[in-house]
Amino acid sequence: MSDVREETGTAPREKGLLHYVGLRLSGALLLLVFALAVIVIVVPRASGSIPLTVLTGSMAPGLPPGTLIVVQPVDVDDLAVGDVITYQIRSGDPAVITHRIIAINAPTTGERTFETKGDNNSDADPDPVGAIQVQGKVWYSVPLVGFANNAVNGENRAWIVPGLATLLIAYAGYMIASGAATAVRKKRAFQPRP
Repeated sequence: MSDVREETGTAPREKGLLHYVGLRLSGALLLLVFALAVIVIVVPRASGSIPLTVLTGSMAPGLPPGTLIVVQPVDVDDLAVGDVITYQIRSGDPAVITHRIIAINAPTTGERTFETKGDNNSDADPDPVGAIQVQGKVWYSVPLVGFANNAVNGENRAWIVPGLATLLIAYAGYMIASGAATAVRKKRAFQPRP
């Protein structure tokens, strides 16, 4: 009894090295995107933290521009010299700065204030930071991811998210059509010809 492949004269196509390399790279990219989503979105939301992007070089080289920092709320009594904190420039103002605590003062009024300084700055910040201004302590940072965070936030979100969704749907459609075409070819290849 002869093999069907011999009768039809077609042999199954072998997958090349590029196919397997592409498959591995796609899997690695998917895992990287999933891990970044967990680090940048899931963990901060679950812990009540805030992801922010470093915009200036005042904290370089440890936190250069483009670094995504995750700021966790903290009790100001737990802060110590050396901690990197994010604070409002003026109480109630949404603009924030992230600098290192270089001194803690307890004036006669009893309210703690913090002297801060950027690691890359030669002078300390001119005004002391009041406890009410402190938004939190830097919990962890992810280099370069802040650029992507800035690109996806704000006005860009209105076209980036639908654009990415359209690309993903198009890719899924291509994969389904490609799989269906391969299945039809295989089915025809194994059918005996009269």
